[in-house]
Amino acid sequence: MVEQTIADAPALSARRIVVRASSRLLAFERIALMCLMYLLTALILVNVVTRYSHFPIYWIDESAVYCVVWLTFIGASAMTRLRLDFAVTMMTERLSARHQKIAKVIATAMVVVFGVALIITCFLWMDPIGLARAGFDARKLAAETFNFLYTERTQTLNWPTWVVYLTLPIFAVSMTIHGLANLLEDLELVPRTPPKGFQLSELDGVN
Repeated sequence: MVEQTIADAPALSARRIVVRASSRLLAFERIALMCLMYLLTALILVNVVTRYSHFPIYWIDESAVYCVVWLTFIGASAMTRLRLDFAVTMMTERLSARHQKIAKVIATAMVVVFGVALIITCFLWMDPIGLARAGFDARKLAAETFNFLYTERTQTLNWPTWVVYLTLPIFAVSMTIHGLANLLEDLELVPRTPPKGFQLSELDGVN
C-alpha cells in the first residue's frame, strides 16, 4: 500500500504542476487581454483624432490590426481554459450522463491533440534549428530553405514579421496546457478549480 502511494506521488505532482501552470498562465492572459484592449482603444481613438485633424499617423492602422490578432489568439487560449469554446451539443445532449462524460473527454483530448499538432507545425515553420545551423543568418536560411520568415518586415511599422507571428507558437503552447488541465479535470484526476479573476455565470460555459 505504501509502495503504491509512493509510485502515485510523481503522477499526482505532475498533475498539480499542469493545473498550476494553467492557472498562472490564465492569470497572465487576463492581464495581457486587459492591456491589449486598453491599447487597442487608445490606438483607435488616436487614429480618429489624427484623421479628423488631417494629420493621420500612418502606422496606427497596422498597429491596431496586430493588436486585434494578439487579442484573438490570447483570448482563444483563455476561452479554452474557461470552457467558453464553441460546442455543438445536438447529439451529446441526447446521450446518457456516462456517455456525455465520455464525449466530453474525447472532445477535450482532441483539443490537446490539435494543440500538440500546432506546436509541431510552428516548430517546423519557424525552424529554430535551421536558423541556428545557419549561424542565425536570416538571409542564409532563406537561401537554403526558401523560408523568408526572418527576412520579411511589416509594411509600416517595419518590425520583423517573426515577432508578430510569435503569437501562433505561444497560442499553441498555452492552449495545450489549458487543454491538459481541462482533460485532467474531465477525467476526475484532479478537482475542478474555479478560475480566478473571471466572473462567469452557469450559462456562460458551453463546453
